[in-house]
Amino acid sequence: MKHDERIESQINKLEEKFKNSGQDLSSYLDGLLYQKYLTYWDYIHLDTLLSIQVPRTHFPDEEIFIMYHQITELYFKLILHEQKQIVEDKSQNLDFFIEKANRINSYFQALISSFKIMINGMQREQFLRYRMALLPASGFQSAQYRMIEIYATSLENLVHHTERDSFSNKNSIEELFEHIYWKKGATDIVTGEKTLTLKQFEFRYTPRLLRISNEVMSSTIYHKYLQLPKTSRENETLISALKDLDVNANVNWPLMHMGSAYRYLAKEGKDVDATGGTNWKAYLPPSFQKIIFFPTLHSEEERETWGKQWVDHIYNPTNT
Repeated sequence: MKHDERIESQINKLEEKFKNSGQDLSSYLDGLLYQKYLTYWDYIHLDTLLSIQVPRTHFPDEEIFIMYHQITELYFKLILHEQKQIVEDKSQNLDFFIEKANRINSYFQALISSFKIMINGMQREQFLRYRMALLPASGFQSAQYRMIEIYATSLENLVHHTERDSFSNKNSIEELFEHIYWKKGATDIVTGEKTLTLKQFEFRYTPRLLRISNEVMSSTIYHKYLQLPKTSRENETLISALKDLDVNANVNWPLMHMGSAYRYLAKEGKDVDATGGTNWKAYLPPSFQKIIFFPTLHSEEERETWGKQWVDHIYNPTNT
């Protein structure tokens, strides 16, 4: 096709496209003529992005703390972006499933490897001072991470392990959500009183998390896997990707937090409380929570020893 014929063909296609919008092509071409050239900084809103690090103290390392958490939330958004595509897919296409699971793993691996910035990239003395200006805010309040868990697996798999045997998919979403594991991490063991951190989080996000839980109650990533044809469920590449996702999300990622908590909050005689009043020693260890997104993919021994390596991780820092 000659050059002018190609342009004429494109113009005809554009006329057809914009006719459906109630405007003629000429109006849109005028808009294109007057429009400014796109720049990199405008496209990604660079000036806005670089202006949202607002420390609450004068300690230089607080800015590192803020930026790293903002980067983490952006990675969480990428993970959710892929999870939603799996959940919403109706094709049951095996290659599509594997591709999305691998992408999620790549985002988790980037997060896990970068967490050394938090472990070794700040002065402990500065952290212990500026953290007091952050009360009662806590990384515990990351709603996106709670969404990641809800999109990944059946809600009964997220019930606290001490109560898990008492619940099943026959319980209502509301009942299961009330006993979700992370709530115990911000509840006083003796009095049963919720911390302000948890109260704030529940007030802000419970309606949204319940809505998502109801929307995906039969279409989480785990459900989508179980609904695949038998030959697809037995695909070794998919099984490996989902098992890696389980370990990345529920063992490796919490382990990095444990390393950071021990670096900044543990000390001889008495540990320092977390900013939100969360019981981090009971809440963070994966071997204590035993959260497993895809339990049928793991052997009984793997489930029983889930996250046991956290002991080696803490007491042998060279492994981090």
